[in-house]
Amino acid sequence: MYQSFYGLRELPFNITPDPKFLYLSPTHQEALQHLKYGVSERKGFIVLVGEVGCGKTTLCRRFLNELDPDRYDTALILNPRVTETQMLKAILTELGETKLARSQHDLVAQMNRVLLERIERGRDIVLIIDEAQNLKFEVLEQIRLLSNLETDQQKLLQTVLIGQPELKDVLAREELRQLRQRILVHCELCPLTLGDVTHYVHHRLTLAGSAGRPEFTRWALRTIHKHSRGIPRVINNLCDKAILAAFIRESDEVNYWDARRAIKEMKTLVE
Repeated sequence: MYQSFYGLRELPFNITPDPKFLYLSPTHQEALQHLKYGVSERKGFIVLVGEVGCGKTTLCRRFLNELDPDRYDTALILNPRVTETQMLKAILTELGETKLARSQHDLVAQMNRVLLERIERGRDIVLIIDEAQNLKFEVLEQIRLLSNLETDQQKLLQTVLIGQPELKDVLAREELRQLRQRILVHCELCPLTLGDVTHYVHHRLTLAGSAGRPEFTRWALRTIHKHSRGIPRVINNLCDKAILAAFIRESDEVNYWDARRAIKEMKTLVE
């Protein structure tokens, strides 16, 4: 409704993980550099942790977009609630393999063969598992065993585990100490500060085609930051509703009361 009124090319606060809209706060920039470093230096296991809605998936898509397709083959697993056999099949399918072995033993042998062939062609293989806090112990063990696949010079597979803070508790379990010891790169996303939120909102409006309309007041931004606790997904929801409130008033200014109305609407939806 408000898009044409404010002359926007697209809606600025969609909650889909579009890497184009990624705002690199200092913590997000640091996490992205950790991911790049871990993969380029073939560190084996990399862990990225962040609260729900902090932008892990968006950051992951940005990371994937920046990997050189002439060098890297990637496998992105979005549904980790699978068995060991299903995980192996999912990885091979993501890598473009169509004829899959049936047994777990044969799948591991096929995985080893596929990875070796690609390494010999000068490829690097990166496995990324989102929502990794939901992985079963047996699947995590299977992933650890895959990390044993190597040549004399390098590991055949780089693995990135992305998850909510609960992932730290999962990895801290005594029975996963062997996997934990192999994690050489660990990074964590933090919520946005008030300054970050100000830049974040302006960043997304600008990318959506804003020429200064609408403009959030300082108190609107303070209110949104306080209620969202710096979580980007919540910020998006509040900003979208606050802009709609300003549009209904036919105002170019999103004020404190528009932000309060957005918060009230979100509370009503939750209740």
